Amino acid sequence: MNELLVRTVTGVFLIAVALAAAAIGGNVFAYFVAAVATAMFYEWTRLVRGWGAGWYLAGFGYALIPAVSLLWIRERDAHGLELLLWTFIVTWSTDIGAYFVGRKFGRRKLAPSISPGKTLEGLYGGIAAAALVGGVWVFATGLGVPLLVLAPIFALAAQAGDLFESGLKRRAGVKDSGSWLPGHGGVLDRLDGLAPVAVLTAAAQLLGLT
Repeated sequence: MNELLVRTVTGVFLIAVALAAAAIGGNVFAYFVAAVATAMFYEWTRLVRGWGAGWYLAGFGYALIPAVSLLWIRERDAHGLELLLWTFIVTWSTDIGAYFVGRKFGRRKLAPSISPGKTLEGLYGGIAAAALVGGVWVFATGLGVPLLVLAPIFALAAQAGDLFESGLKRRAGVKDSGSWLPGHGGVLDRLDGLAPVAVLTAAAQLLGLT
């Protein structure tokens, strides 16, 4: 089975599980988020082993704050599910757009010293995909119009989260944060973009922009 097929099958499975947990909500979603946050923190501690106590504390916040943000988004009001799905959509669209546009048109390196495979063309493709698909979801669900502007900004944040985690892995001297997910690596490798988007979306919700 080639790499793209493995990556696609795993990705579809992960999306299906996340959507099912989100749709059910309540304790099911809370347990799901808690399990994912625990896996994130575990992988973080393996990456930063020997770097000092401050890195462990930072990892605890890195796992906890996005987890709390996702729960807040889902349960705060009647539009929580729609907004949570928008959060997922923006993140996933960014990843998918960046991956395929980067593979097809990528020429100029985005941050070669951190992640040699990422390109400026991929960055633009991810932003465009998030703006387009996120915008369609806003109009389909009646979420706040400011999200049309926030989608490309949050896509940029997702890419920054990806680069941040790539920098951690480079410093740790590893290719992936783990080997749990065929074709994707570890949990951190999959959620490095969702972490900042979840926090920013929760902040936008608090500010009444959704």
